[in-house]
Amino acid sequence: MAAERGRAHRKTGEIAMDTRRWLVALVLLCATFLHAEPVPLADLARHMQYEAVKISPDGKYLATTALVDGHSLLALIRLADKKGQLIRQRNEDAVTDFWWISPTRVVYTVGTRLGGYDRPLPTGELYAVNADGTGSTMLYGFRKDGMTTGTLVKQVVSERGSAEFIGTIAGDPKHILVATRLWDANGKHGVFATASRMDVRTGKLREITTAPMRDAFFVGDHQGRIRFAWGEDEQGDVRVFQLPLGGGDWKPMPELGASHSVPTAFDRDDSGAYFSCPAPSGGFGICRWSEDKPTLQEVWSNPTVESDGLLQGLAEDDIAGVAYMDGRAGIAPFDMQSPAARMLVALMKQFPGESVRFVSGTSDGSLSVVLVEADADPGTFYLFDAKAARLTPLLKRAPWINPQSMATKQPFEFAARDGMKLQGYLSYPPGHEQDKHLPTVVMVHGGPFSVRDRWEYDADVQALATRGYVVVQVNFRGSGGYGYAFEQAGWREWGGKMQDDVTDATRWAIAQGIADPQRLCIYGASYGGYAALEGAVKEPDLYQCAIGYVGIYDLPLMYRRGDIPETVSGENYLKRQLGDDMAQLAQRSPINQLDALKARVMLVVGGQDRRVPPIQGANLHEALLKRHVPHVWLEKPGEMHGFYDEANVAELYGKMLDFIGSSIGPGVTAGGK
Repeated sequence: MAAERGRAHRKTGEIAMDTRRWLVALVLLCATFLHAEPVPLADLARHMQYEAVKISPDGKYLATTALVDGHSLLALIRLADKKGQLIRQRNEDAVTDFWWISPTRVVYTVGTRLGGYDRPLPTGELYAVNADGTGSTMLYGFRKDGMTTGTLVKQVVSERGSAEFIGTIAGDPKHILVATRLWDANGKHGVFATASRMDVRTGKLREITTAPMRDAFFVGDHQGRIRFAWGEDEQGDVRVFQLPLGGGDWKPMPELGASHSVPTAFDRDDSGAYFSCPAPSGGFGICRWSEDKPTLQEVWSNPTVESDGLLQGLAEDDIAGVAYMDGRAGIAPFDMQSPAARMLVALMKQFPGESVRFVSGTSDGSLSVVLVEADADPGTFYLFDAKAARLTPLLKRAPWINPQSMATKQPFEFAARDGMKLQGYLSYPPGHEQDKHLPTVVMVHGGPFSVRDRWEYDADVQALATRGYVVVQVNFRGSGGYGYAFEQAGWREWGGKMQDDVTDATRWAIAQGIADPQRLCIYGASYGGYAALEGAVKEPDLYQCAIGYVGIYDLPLMYRRGDIPETVSGENYLKRQLGDDMAQLAQRSPINQLDALKARVMLVVGGQDRRVPPIQGANLHEALLKRHVPHVWLEKPGEMHGFYDEANVAELYGKMLDFIGSSIGPGVTAGGK
């Protein structure tokens, strides 16, 4: 947790667990933990039971995404008697997000199994339903008969496009702000989004403005006014525009784009807006902008990491500070004496070592939904009554997971060979946190850009660590969360400095006595799959096995196959961040370096993957067969860019562990070697 905690709003004994009882409970839990059996792989493979929970503005209802019979549905629960309704979608589409528009109306989006992703892809359709489950309405989408019930469905005009929720409008429970993007036949160059007011009863749109650039995002205030638009141009540079309140055309704000500052949200009273920004004091920051002070004013900064976003207060749309992750999760309230800050400090004392956040609140802040989560804990939602300072459990995200049986993540820092400071995480097998020379798996995240490893529950990590393997993760240069310069340092470094960072993290773990150099594997998905195989051929004496999961093994092929080169922005992304020197890309492709391969190999492919088409894995599979190199091959024809089906994920975990065990030996056991 962050150091900025200050004093509690009231006596902590009234809402915090007694310290002595907590210590006794901890000893008992540790004793149980040391003899616990590892959690079943099938449980690690399960989707979260509840992804999100939001309270209605008047505090009478809860809305949540609930997993029922393998499908993510919208559940509406009346708090008075805990009775609720499940809202089922056409073709069992999954609910992907939702928002309370008024005390009695919810708008939500759905996703379906399209494209090359490991979770349902949003369809761009918007639906609405009343809090009691009546009045189901499709507001926007290409399937005008998208709901089998509802009185207004037939009035919806089918649109070949996508709608995105922007925000609610204060004092207007009948309308919201949305952005719509038509599916243009010439959409390779991107589309100009339109911002409109939408009637949440009929779906009728009233246009407000069109974006000043392709593929832009809008930021509106609480009065229903569109104030900013921003996006990246074809060169990857940020551009920010302001729409004057007095009317007129979009006004470019080049000084903000040059600093890669991006607008995020307005204050609850619309007196100012917050931007992510480079901190004038150094490092990374959050800045405030207002009409009377149009230059950005720093309100938070960190020398190492960017913010994770704005910290919600007790009430909905109340901004209380900044959340960030410098190693572990931290918070920085703007005012330590504010009710939200005092309540958070008190609650964090009740849950030491965990992340505590307000995630939803009533209009007056009297009731809030709190999420408590950690590296070993998928999380629990609580209802917080501010007046009574009472915390009541609501829903566990994954009730089948016992946090006391899970591995914890320990942040670490080190310097790469060229001196660049890097951060990462170590996850020890439970009960072996002090042991040395353990069998180790280096796990490389995908992306690779704008993505980072985090201090949070991760089922892949748990599958390895609870079976006796140390897991090493590193945020190599190019990873997100450490600023634009850090990300840019990874451009055109596939197989170069980004790979060296992974190697340096591995050697650091060996030098610290953590990893046994004779029992090392490397594993990753997508870019991580590339890094796993590239690590095996670039450092043939370092790793004993490599697992490539939906990975890239032929870099020039990325220009010809997959969904990235289908758009101009995708083509420019490849040229800018992968590089366009085809000879060098070929040299850095694992498929062309197999003469150096010594490690055992496992390849995992999704047959319908559009992001990294299965030909990437299949070609490497064939090349290994031609060389008579034994390897493990796992292909699931119905899966895409990362497995989604729980049975397939469980099978993947089992086969990975069998492969790792046969390559570097079994993992250490709970309480012993």
